[in-house]
Amino acid sequence: MFPPPGLDAGANFFARELQVSEQAPGRLYVGVCAPGRRLKAALIRVYVATLAAGQTLYEKYGEIADPFMTAVGYFSSLRELGGMRRLVDDDVRSRLTQVEARGLKRRNLRLPQAVEELTSRKSAVEIPEVLERMKSKFPPPGQQPTKTPIDVLLATNMLCVGVDVGRLGVMIVAGQPKSTSEYIQATSRIGRATPGIVMTVSNWARPRDLSHFESFCHYHATFYRQVEALSVTPYSVGAMDRALTGVLVSAIRQDGFDYNPNTSAQQMQPANVLVQSVLTELPVRAAEAGTGGAKLQDFVRSALQQRIDDWRDRALRMRGGARLGYKDGRDDVTLGLLRMPGTSSWTEFTVLNSLRDVEPEAPLSFEDSGMDGETTE
Repeated sequence: MFPPPGLDAGANFFARELQVSEQAPGRLYVGVCAPGRRLKAALIRVYVATLAAGQTLYEKYGEIADPFMTAVGYFSSLRELGGMRRLVDDDVRSRLTQVEARGLKRRNLRLPQAVEELTSRKSAVEIPEVLERMKSKFPPPGQQPTKTPIDVLLATNMLCVGVDVGRLGVMIVAGQPKSTSEYIQATSRIGRATPGIVMTVSNWARPRDLSHFESFCHYHATFYRQVEALSVTPYSVGAMDRALTGVLVSAIRQDGFDYNPNTSAQQMQPANVLVQSVLTELPVRAAEAGTGGAKLQDFVRSALQQRIDDWRDRALRMRGGARLGYKDGRDDVTLGLLRMPGTSSWTEFTVLNSLRDVEPEAPLSFEDSGMDGETTE
C-alpha cells in the first residue's frame, strides 16, 4: 500500500480509515456462483435483478437511490465484454419488461444511449464524453436530463485508475480478475461517496474462481493481505536500459540553468561541476535504494559515464551549422538528442513517456486460407 501508515495504522497522508456507519456506509461484497450453469446465464439474471431493483428503489425513494440506477459491469477481457454487450442489448433488455411478475418495477433500456462502454475501443475524444455521462443523474419523472444518463456501463481495466465518479453504487464483476490488486482497484470505483454494492459472479468451471468463492468471506476480510508481491526490479539491466537516460537528462536539466534550455544539449562538458555532481549522486542513490551495494553503484556510474561520453560525442559531430538539442527544434538546425519510443530500434537515448510504458504496441494480422483457397484476414 502507498503511502504506508504513519503513527496510526488506519491513517496516512491522504486518507483516514473510518468505521462503517450511516455517515460512512462503505461497500458490500456479494458472491454469486451458479454450479452447472453457464456464466452468461448467471450474468443475465444478475444484470436483470440489479437493473430492476434499482428502478424499484428509484421509484420508491427518488433521487437518493440514483447511485443504484447505473450498473457497472467489469470484465477482464474485451471478448467477454463484447459478448455481454450483445446480451444486454437483447436478453437483458427484453427480460426487464417482464419483471413485474416478481414484484419489481419494469424498466425500459433505450438503445443505444442506455448502454455505454469504457474500453480501449473508445478514442481519446470519446472517453471524456463517457466520463461526463457517468456523472449525469437520472431525472425525476417528466423531466429531461441535460446529459443522457447511462443505464449500463461495461468496462475493462481502464476503469481501475483515474475514474473518480462519486455517484456509482453498483458493480457486477464477471469472474475473478487476474490479480487481487486489480480487483481492489476496480471495485474501489464503487461506493466512493454513497453506499456501494459489488456482486462478483464466479465461473464455477474455473478452479481459481471457485477457490475464491469458497473462501469468499475470509478473502474479502483480508484482501489487502492477498495483494501479490511486486515483480518490478528497478535496478536490473533491462530496467536501466529503459529508464536511466531519462533520469540522467532530467537530473542535469533540473539541477541548474546551464543545461536547462533545449539547445543547451550542445554544451555538454563531462568535466562540468553540475554534470559531475549528478554522476556522483545518482550511483550513491542507487546503492542506497537497491540491494547491489558497491557493485550496483559501480555499474550505474559506468552506465551513466557511457551515456555522458556518447552525449558529448554527438555534440562534437554536429556539422554545417547544426546544433544538438534535447528534442528537434522548430528550425532546421536543432537536432534532437532524445528519441520517442516506437517501432524503430531502441537506442541509449530513447526515452519513455512514462515509466509505466514497457513496449510499443504491435499490430497483429491473422490470415486463414479456407478450403476454397481464398485468404481471409
